[in-house]
Amino acid sequence: MSIQNRLLLVYALIFCVVYFLSSLVVYTLPRDQILAQIDADLYSLAAELVSSSTQVGVDGDILVPLSEELATLETASTFLNIINRRGEIVARSKNLVGYDKLLDPESLGTAEVYRVVTHDNTQVRVLTVPVSDDDGRIIGHIQVARLLDNFEVFSRVLSRALLISMGAAFVSLIVLAALTSTLFRPLEDIATVARQITRADDLSRRVPHSNRTDEIGDLARAFNQTLERLERLFRSQQRFLADVSHELRTPLTSVRGNLDLMRRFGDYDEESMVVIQDEMERMSRLLGDLLLLARADTGGLPLRHEPVELDNVLFEVYRQISRIEKPVTMELTAVDQVMILGDEDRLKQLLLNLVDNAIKYTQPGGVVRLSLAKDTGWAQLVVSDTGIGIPAEDLPHIFERFYRVDKARSRAQGGSGLGLAIAKWVVQAHGGAIKVDSTVGEGTTFTVTLPIYQPPGRLGSTNGEAAEVEIKTRPGLRNRALPGTLRRGQQVNERE
Repeated sequence: MSIQNRLLLVYALIFCVVYFLSSLVVYTLPRDQILAQIDADLYSLAAELVSSSTQVGVDGDILVPLSEELATLETASTFLNIINRRGEIVARSKNLVGYDKLLDPESLGTAEVYRVVTHDNTQVRVLTVPVSDDDGRIIGHIQVARLLDNFEVFSRVLSRALLISMGAAFVSLIVLAALTSTLFRPLEDIATVARQITRADDLSRRVPHSNRTDEIGDLARAFNQTLERLERLFRSQQRFLADVSHELRTPLTSVRGNLDLMRRFGDYDEESMVVIQDEMERMSRLLGDLLLLARADTGGLPLRHEPVELDNVLFEVYRQISRIEKPVTMELTAVDQVMILGDEDRLKQLLLNLVDNAIKYTQPGGVVRLSLAKDTGWAQLVVSDTGIGIPAEDLPHIFERFYRVDKARSRAQGGSGLGLAIAKWVVQAHGGAIKVDSTVGEGTTFTVTLPIYQPPGRLGSTNGEAAEVEIKTRPGLRNRALPGTLRRGQQVNERE
């Protein structure tokens, strides 16, 4: 649940609880106060009658001579009944003349009783007070009552007001939801632009709403300042790599040319010249790799997307590596016919880097194996070796630039540490993935997964039978029959 929805839910819950409690107080408190005031008036009237003019008749019934003021009660809002012990009305106020019913027949007991009684759809508040003689015997009751018309009008008005306020509260919640969405829209815009910047790797873009003066504006400005700093650092790094690669290429070219002239016309130490030449070549390769990665980071390295027969690329790399004298054995295992969409040169570079890495870290007499298979729309290219393996703590870092597993090996022996970084970039640029499995002392396996390209109208391999391919190797390497799934009539021959 988003922050916006959580805040809206919290606001709604708090609002409902507060509204319910306040409505309860507003509805009950005035009613109680009005009823308490009416009860006080009724009690005062009853006490005045009991204390001033109550008498006992000859037959033991109550006698209450009403004063003119009490007998009249012509306001039509207060009523009075004097009831004997047999429940008969012996006196009443003039506004009850002709009304022979008791105001509250159910309260003729031994205690004072307040009740709300309905007479002909009219509610009255009735106080029934028992009257006793000197011996404590009940001789009658006095009932005083008051109309609750005003009270009922007040209750209806209050109920309607609460209903109206409930509707207003509901409308206010709708407005609150709309306002909350409006208030959070700038944050959503900032998050959207930030995601676009991340996906496009375009640090030149800026988030909106930086001209606001509130907290959202402060956040947008701080984020834009961070982007500006990152962009400056990123461009500085790019310029550094590009400048280093460019500036060092010129002296390296000059040194290489001078070495060639020295070999041709002058005297020199052959061993030293070989060392210098090898070092120049290594530095040239290093600078080439740096320049490639720099251009790849900036998006300035074009990548072709053309149909490529990956099995042909694999055979070509195998033939190229097999011609080179090396202390390990190259084996080409099962090879499926696979076509992908990509850049053939970069894919070849990917294979060469993986194979070169496998050869460097495999002891003399070891084996480096290559294979290519298809699996549910994906091509799986595997390069495995029986080398020294990679420790588990180094596996997460082997694709980092300039990272070498064996820190004791020199750059000349262990490479520049850029080959696997380039391999990972090539794989990701083709929409694939690369993973590595390794056991120390047993070997390492790199698995590259790439999406298969199926041209319209092209049929895949008709069968999965393996064909025997005779490969003639250079002197010193054994001949071997390699199983692979090849196109009909295709052969791989290594010239001696």
